[in-house]
This record gives sequence, C-alpha cells and structure tokens, in this order.
Amino acid sequence: MHQRTQRTTNGLAPHASRCPWTGSTRRSLFVISTHLFPHTPGLTPPSPSLAEPPQPAQKSNPRSGPRLRRSPAMASRRVAASLLRSASRLRAASPAAPRPRAPPHRPSPAGYLFNRAAAYASSAAAQAAPATPPPATGKTGGGKITDEFTGAGAIGQVCQVIGAVVDVRFDEGLPPILTALEVLDNNIRLVLEVAQHLGENMVRTIAMDGTEGLVRGQRVLNTGSPITVPVGRATLGRIMNVIGEPIDEKGDITTNHFLPIHREAPAFVEQATEQQILVTGIKVVDLLAPYQRGGKIGLFGGAGVGKTVLIMELINNVAKAHGGFSVFAGVGERTREGNDLYREMIESGVIKLGDKQSESKCALVYGQMNEPPGARARVGLTGLTVAEHFRDAEGQDVLLFIDNIFRFTQANSEVSALLGRIPSAVGYQPTLATDLGGLQERITTTKKGSITSVQAIYVPADDLTDPAPATTFAHLDATTVLSRQISELGIYPAVDPLDSTSRMLSPHVLGEDHYNTARGVQKVLQNYKNLQDIIAILGMDELSEDDKLTVARARKIQRFLSQPFHVAEVFTGAPGKYVELKESVKSFQGVLDGKYDDLPEQSFYMVGGIEEVIAKAEKIAKESAS
Repeated sequence: MHQRTQRTTNGLAPHASRCPWTGSTRRSLFVISTHLFPHTPGLTPPSPSLAEPPQPAQKSNPRSGPRLRRSPAMASRRVAASLLRSASRLRAASPAAPRPRAPPHRPSPAGYLFNRAAAYASSAAAQAAPATPPPATGKTGGGKITDEFTGAGAIGQVCQVIGAVVDVRFDEGLPPILTALEVLDNNIRLVLEVAQHLGENMVRTIAMDGTEGLVRGQRVLNTGSPITVPVGRATLGRIMNVIGEPIDEKGDITTNHFLPIHREAPAFVEQATEQQILVTGIKVVDLLAPYQRGGKIGLFGGAGVGKTVLIMELINNVAKAHGGFSVFAGVGERTREGNDLYREMIESGVIKLGDKQSESKCALVYGQMNEPPGARARVGLTGLTVAEHFRDAEGQDVLLFIDNIFRFTQANSEVSALLGRIPSAVGYQPTLATDLGGLQERITTTKKGSITSVQAIYVPADDLTDPAPATTFAHLDATTVLSRQISELGIYPAVDPLDSTSRMLSPHVLGEDHYNTARGVQKVLQNYKNLQDIIAILGMDELSEDDKLTVARARKIQRFLSQPFHVAEVFTGAPGKYVELKESVKSFQGVLDGKYDDLPEQSFYMVGGIEEVIAKAEKIAKESAS
C-alpha cells in the first residue's frame, strides 16, 4: 500500500501546478470535485505539500482500530461512480418528457457538469439553426439563371494574365461558369468568358481577343449573361465576329433581337420525328447522296476541287427553292479564303450591298486562324445561334455551313490545355465528345423549321481513326466527297458518286423507284471503274459487247452528273440549272434502260434534265450535218 501510494503521489506531483482540466484523469476529477464542492463529505482538499516527496508511512495494524484515512484514489472512484450515475439518469430520461424539477439538495458534481453542458449545447444549436428558408421565387425555376445568382453589374479586378487566360478577382457578385465579362478602360472591347472558379472569389477566364496591353488591377464588369450576339434579318449580308461585332466596315448591325450563344438543344417533344430529304436541285447530291432535312453532312475535299462553288450553289438553291437563309461560320480557316468567299458571294449575287442588302441570302460569322483559341472555340456557336433564330422565330429551313469543324475541335483542345486539364488520347481534350456533342445536338429539325448543316472536315494526316474526325463521323447523316480525279476531267460538281454516302438512301425513305435508280447508277459506275485497268492496257476493242455497253452508259452517266451552276454564270457564261428530284430520277432511269444509247456523250455534258440532253444532241447533229 505504501509503495502504491508513493507512486500515485509522485505521478500527480508534476501536474499539481497545471489547470484542473489538463492534468491526468484522477487529478482532474479530484480537483473538479474539490473546487466545486469543498464541503462534500469524503473528499480531502489537495495539500500544498502534495508536490513534495511523501514521508514513509508507518505500518498500522488493521485490527488496532477502524480509523483509516481515505486516499485520493478512493475519492476518484467515488467521483467516477457519481459520473456514471448521472450519465445513466440522462440516458433514461425521455427527450419529449418535461425536465424534472431539481432536487432540493445540491446535485452531484458530474450531474451538475452534464446539465450545464447540455444546456449550453441546446442554446448554441438554437442560435446556429437557420431561420425559416425564404420562399422560392418563380425566377429560379427550370434551371434559369437569375440576376441575384449571376451578380450582374459587379466589378472585379484583373489579377493575372497568362496569354489568353485571365484571372479576375470579385469581392462580391461572383459570376457563374460561361458568363461574359467585359474589360473596362481598354482600347478595344475585350470579352472574357468564365471557364473555372478558383477559390471563393477568383475566376479563370478565356479571352475572346488578344490580351496585349492588359494589366493587373484593371477593372472588369460582370455582364451577368453569356456572350450575346445580334440575330435576325439585319445580319444578312454582314460579317460578324464571335461576340457579334461587325467586321465588314459597313456600320453597326441594327436590330432588336439578341440571343446568347450557349443554349440548350431542342427538347424531344419539340423535334420532328419524320424523315424528309432536303432537295438541293443538284442532281448528283439528290440522286446518290441525298441530304436529310435537319441533318448533318460532312464535306470532304482538298483545295481547288470546287468546294466553295458547291457551297455557294447550295446557298443559292436553298434560298430559291425553300425561301430559307444560310449562315456561314468560318472556324479557324485562312483569312484569305474568307475574304475570297465574301467577294465571290458578292459577284454571284448571294450577297447584295447597298439598298438591296436585305435581299442577301447569307450571314457570315468569322473566327479565323489568327484569332485566339477562345474565339475559334466559340465562333461555331455564334453562327449556330444566328441559324437557330431563323429556324425558331421565322420557321425556315436554314442551311448552316461550318468550315472547318476540325478547327472547332482543335480550338477546344487548346483551351483545355490552357486550363490545365489532363489531355486524353492523341493529346485531345478529355471532353472532346461533350464539346462536339453540344454543338451537333443543337443542329436538328423541329416542328417549326430545320437547320441542315454542311461541315467541311479536315482529316489530319489522312488518318480516319484520329479521335477528332472519328468523333465527328458519329454525328453525320451523309458524306459528300469531292474528287480531284473527277475535277481533272472537267466534270463539276466534282462529287465522287461511289465514295459519297447517305443514311437517307433507303427505300423506306426515298421509295423504290429512287432507290433502285440510285443503286443502278452506282453499279454501272463501279463496273466501269473495274474495267478501266483493262481498257488502259488492252483498249476498248478487247472488251465484250456487254462490257462495251456498260462503258458507254457509264461515260454518259458520268457526264450527266455534271451541272451548270447559277453562281458560276459570271465565270462560264452558261445559265445555271435547278433540277427537280423527280426529273433527275426519271432521266437517269431512262439512261439505265438504254433509251438514250443513240445520243452522243457530248450531249450529256453540263445540262439540266433529259429534255436538254435531247435538244443538245439535235443541235450537235445539225452542226455535224452542216
């Protein structure tokens, strides 16, 4: 007993000068009881000499008398037992039952402490509990962004500029993702788009123009909305940039209609379910690779094979036949090509200047190669927004041209790298499919109108398995391939009838007559292609009679697929031709049946329908006879 008492006392001695709440368990409980209740029976107040080494105790005979001094250990056990009894009473009490009246005598130390702690916790919880939540207003329904949420009108400061990436700090009114910010006190109108949130009051943005001259501390205005551009008929015949500013030096675009470039795709209930083809008036397209109304078409072709002329003819024919307008979005291509396209459209009458500007058939939106990646990544959405207004507000069949859709993917890859995202396969952004899908899903047919998109596609290194073109192919409904070999023959449009495909080439959509005629034309052309090697080596004389007939019909079909364009009248002097779909099917079916085997090949070149072929053959016969 003496040794145990000595060890305990020595162990408590170093803690004698400490706070009662930070010592050992026994010392803490003893000090709590002593300080709170100094007159409690059985508790001995701490002795100042507790820190001194104890004197050796004399042995006492337990039988000599009942007088035993109670040790601190016994007092600690009593306090611990009191704590356990108080805890048991608290657990047994029901929360819903009224608090029992305190007994007349002083409670135990542990019970008093537990009651004080429970009361403090209850009052703190009551103060921290939020008040009744405010009722939801109608502005917050349906995922709409309200002014309170966007912080419109807040002023921030530029705190970091790294190329096209600008970090802005807002003390209040933090803008949401995709919000447009405008830099104040700048030489040019510089728009920033919020891409990331850094901490509680910092946003990382992508600049839509050059950041030369931007300094730290410069003020930035939160507009409270995404990039908004003018739409409507006032945009026809004009050239805009990604933020809707005119860049053709023809003055401001005066309109009351504006739309944000970030919008949701039409809901399923708004989309049209029936499949219809968009008649373009171009024989080779309508017959062999028809375009779906509201579909997406990939246009493959190198430089100098007539891609621009085909695009302009499609714009002209859609305007004449369907009364619809067209939108051309130049995404990351050469500035020279954009300027050439604009000049050729003026010469061909697609765009009219001066007082007749309202009669123009096309609106142009450019974000060329020299633009920052943010502008090239958003200019496609700007052009699509202009087209959506014509479809939804005016119920038209709109033709949207995107040149080049690969540059859209490339620009988003640059933006992703600037934001520090880990790249995916072949260095592309991890959100490649999401970025492209957000654009492509908005191109569709609704019950009001349609947007049919023709997208020029660049295939890097001619690798069709590259993630960028491979992801694009998944969205296409048809492909139009322009062949240099056909253009070298002088056949325009130089559309390859065997490589071009369409999902609409089905008897359920086109009908049996159209489908059988198209397949018959492709069969004859394929047989002719297989015989070309034999002809080059042995000549035509070595072919059988059936093969000679196949070659003769194939050459006539090949020339009959050519067609004079309206937009090329100023260059060729030949009037353009618009051929109806029924007339095209009837004419080619007659060629397959051999009805026109007696007509010369020259009569099938650069004409419209079969009636013109017959008239041209008679003219050639008269010239030969004379």
